[in-house]
Amino acid sequence: MIKWDSKYELGIPHIDEQHQKLFQIADEAFRTLRDPFLVDKYDKVVNVIEELQEYAVYHFRAEEQYMQETRYPRFLSHKVEHDDFIKEVSNINLRAVDEDPEGYLVNILDFVVGWISNHILIPT
Repeated sequence: MIKWDSKYELGIPHIDEQHQKLFQIADEAFRTLRDPFLVDKYDKVVNVIEELQEYAVYHFRAEEQYMQETRYPRFLSHKVEHDDFIKEVSNINLRAVDEDPEGYLVNILDFVVGWISNHILIPT
């Protein structure tokens, strides 16, 4: 699992704090997946996904506002990446979660970690 490190900081305190929160949500998903004492993971998986959905919208709004204020030259392509992320995590399939909560969480976690790797660790 990817852990937050100060080397990922952009030097924009409120954006860096929000990126750290995204790492925390991913870590929560990973801990849920690895928890041997959590027999029925459905509710926890749904909660993690809902938290990710809500926080992503909040974070992207703040980041996009900052980009517009600073006239970030790649704003539109960055916004497309944000919109794609929101679309991906918004398509929660409760039946699929119920049938295989761990498998569903693995897929979401793979997506989020890949996105973090390409969006936060290697900013566009």
